[in-house]
Amino acid sequence: MKLTMRHWLGGVAAFASLATQAQANMVAEPLQYTVDGRTFEGVLIYDDTVLGERPGLVVAPNWMGINEQTITKAKKVAGEDYVVLLADVYGSDIRPTDAEQAAAAAGPLREDRALLRARMEAALAALRENSKRAPLDTSQLAAVGFCFGGTAVLELARAGADIAAAVVFHGNLNTPQPAQPGDIKASVLVLNGADDPVVPPEEVQAFEQEMRNAKVDWQLNNYGNTVHSFTNPNANRPGRAEYNPVVAQRAYTAMRDFLSESFEN
Repeated sequence: MKLTMRHWLGGVAAFASLATQAQANMVAEPLQYTVDGRTFEGVLIYDDTVLGERPGLVVAPNWMGINEQTITKAKKVAGEDYVVLLADVYGSDIRPTDAEQAAAAAGPLREDRALLRARMEAALAALRENSKRAPLDTSQLAAVGFCFGGTAVLELARAGADIAAAVVFHGNLNTPQPAQPGDIKASVLVLNGADDPVVPPEEVQAFEQEMRNAKVDWQLNNYGNTVHSFTNPNANRPGRAEYNPVVAQRAYTAMRDFLSESFEN
């Protein structure tokens, strides 16, 4: 069989990908911290084959909280470029295993945004305080959230957290306490499915007006033909929550470009 240039290049790319995976050593170790006397346990993630300090990200998972899938996603976000703390917003004794349990865990935090903000602020503080455990540059911090985690990240930004950027993947944008001028220090990027029934147009419009009124440096990417949970490979509810690998890759690229720009400023 004749080996074409296309086949040869494809083989080289596949080999390079395997070699990179073999060389990478993603550390993922538990990190405990407390909020009001209660124990929380996040996961500290970074590639320890990369030399030198790098920016830190608090990553807020979807409403399922910390599990194997959300740890895998956090590793993808971390890559070679970031130290990540996968945040625990429920407490170390709460690990939902289905949607019903997740709704029960997330519900009180949706209702009590002050509590949600406090837990996200505690995760950010825990990341900053553990710079000796990981190659972390504490002068460059940001937050990234998915679905319910996106809501959590926006509340962290609205609380005035000292972070360079807040990135939201298919998260709810509403809040009972809209930001006022000067509240938000971070640049904000929202990555949204244009056809997401969970985040209706009225909610998007209200968020845009909130950002304008608060004089925030913000961007919103609306991805066409895309619904909720588009980065989640397990999302399979057509018309409501559905994985879209092409849009997911576009959104991850947008996140990395946005973070790079935010950390340069």
